[in-house]
Amino acid sequence: MNKAPVIALLLALTAASALAQDIWPTRSVRLIVPSAPGGGTDLYARLLAQGLADGLKQQFIVDNRPGASGNIGAEIAARAAPDGYTFLISANPALVINPSLYKNLPYNAERDFTAVARGVISPLVFASHPSLPVKSLPALVALGKREPGTLPYGSAGAGSTTNLVVKLVEEAAGARFVHVPYKGIGQATQALLSGETAFMASDIGPVLPHIRSGRVLALAVTERTPQLPGTPTLAEAGYRNIEAYASFSVVAPTGTPSAIVQRLSAEIIKVMKSPAIREKLEGQGFIPVFDTPDEFSASLKKERQMWAEVIRRNKIVAD
Repeated sequence: MNKAPVIALLLALTAASALAQDIWPTRSVRLIVPSAPGGGTDLYARLLAQGLADGLKQQFIVDNRPGASGNIGAEIAARAAPDGYTFLISANPALVINPSLYKNLPYNAERDFTAVARGVISPLVFASHPSLPVKSLPALVALGKREPGTLPYGSAGAGSTTNLVVKLVEEAAGARFVHVPYKGIGQATQALLSGETAFMASDIGPVLPHIRSGRVLALAVTERTPQLPGTPTLAEAGYRNIEAYASFSVVAPTGTPSAIVQRLSAEIIKVMKSPAIREKLEGQGFIPVFDTPDEFSASLKKERQMWAEVIRRNKIVAD
C-alpha cells in the first residue's frame, strides 16, 4: 500500500488547521450572553470582549439574548455556524443545571457545545435587607426554622445557582424559606433593595456596591474573598460541606475548528492575566480559572452530575 497519499493528506489537514489558527479572526466575533445586561455574565463578557479586541485586532461584540434561564441564548449559540465567529459566554444554568431542570431543552448542553475556557468563578454572598432582624447566617437560619415558610428570598430564577445554594442551606439546617424567582440577578437585586424580599444569595459583583453603601448586609460568603474580608464563610458559619459558586464560561458550537478553540482559550487566559483586566475582574469579585479546554470539559461533566442530584432531591422544577 502506498502511504504517500495518506501522509500528504495528513500534512495538508495539519497545515489547514494551522492556517485557520493563524488567520482567525478576519472579521468581528459574536459573543452571545444568555442574560440581560448588568449581571455577572454580562460584566465578564464585556471585560473579555475588550481584552480580546485589543489582542486580536477585531471586534468582539456582546450580544445579549436573555430569557428562559439562559435557554434562549444557548439555543441560538448551539445552532450557529461552527466557524469560529460565534461563541456563548454563559453562567452555570445553561451549561450544567438546565439539562436536569427542563424536560425538553431546545439544545443538548453536552452534545452541542465544545468547551473553550472556564473563565471565572465568583463566590456567592448571602445578603439581607437592613430591616431584617438578623446580622448573621446562623441567625437567618434560626429565623427560617422558627418561622418556616414565611421569609421570602429572591433569586435569578428557579434552578439558578442563586436558588440552589439556598436549597443546600435549607437541607443542611432544616430551615424553610419562600423562593421568589426573578428574571435575572438584576431584578432580584432591585427586589432586595426595595425590601420586597428579605435576603438573597448572589454573585458578588451585582450586590457589592450596595453592601459597601450599607443598603444591604453581607451575612456570609461561600468562600473567602478580598472584596468582603470581614464576612464569614459558609464553613465558618457551620456549613462545611456546601460548595457553590457562580461561574462565567466560554463554549463554542460543536464543530468549531480545534485550532480556533485552542487559540481562543489561550487568548482568554492571556487577557485574564493582563494587569489591567485582572484588576477589573478582581474588583468584581471574579476569580480567574486557567483551565485547558479538556480540563474545563471535565469540570462541566462533574458539575452536571452534582446539580442533577440536588435538583432531584429537592424536586425542583422550572418556572
